[in-house]
Amino acid sequence: MFIGHMAVGFASKRVAPRASLGVLMAAPMALDLLWPIFLLAGWEHVRIDPGNTAFTPLNFVSYPYSHSLVMSVVWGALFALIYWGATRYVAGAVVVGFGVVSHWVLDFFTHRPDLPLYPGGTALFGLGLWNSVAGTIAVESVMFACGVWMYASTTRARNHAGIYGFWAFVVFMTLVYVANAFGSPPPSAEFLARFSLGIWLIPLWAWWFDWNRLV
Repeated sequence: MFIGHMAVGFASKRVAPRASLGVLMAAPMALDLLWPIFLLAGWEHVRIDPGNTAFTPLNFVSYPYSHSLVMSVVWGALFALIYWGATRYVAGAVVVGFGVVSHWVLDFFTHRPDLPLYPGGTALFGLGLWNSVAGTIAVESVMFACGVWMYASTTRARNHAGIYGFWAFVVFMTLVYVANAFGSPPPSAEFLARFSLGIWLIPLWAWWFDWNRLV
């Protein structure tokens, strides 16, 4: 799941309006922010395997530290604690914590059974929505549209950057999603890991246009 995680970030603004969208967007994407770092460190592993599912050519061989249920709870609690320590904003901290854990929950619906419960666990979980391209796109598109609507109806632009930065983000992420769904597989796992570091730019972009909007 990709834009589905962003939908959670957008929707979170309504629950924690004082929190920056950059943080709210980073929370549900946190496991994917950590994942390429762990890949490059050799702690986790992925293979390029076209046909692994209908939607993605990636075979997630091992990612217990970024994508197990227990570690998602650990990361969620840690990030929530850090956020609360920095801001003392309880609603924001709660949303950040649940946002991180929501990543595993949403992945459970989309992935084939490859999600562990904890590092070292052999049982793997996933309902396999990715086996249907149409189903995956339909679910994520509806989620993303609802998230964008909730954010747009909760905030208002205070300048042109708040308008065009926001809508450029929405259009660009939609195009990236389409390219990811129908484009060619990455040439190698290492290329994928290095390219995926660009995900860190998404919360920064969200922080920037959100700063130019008012609640």
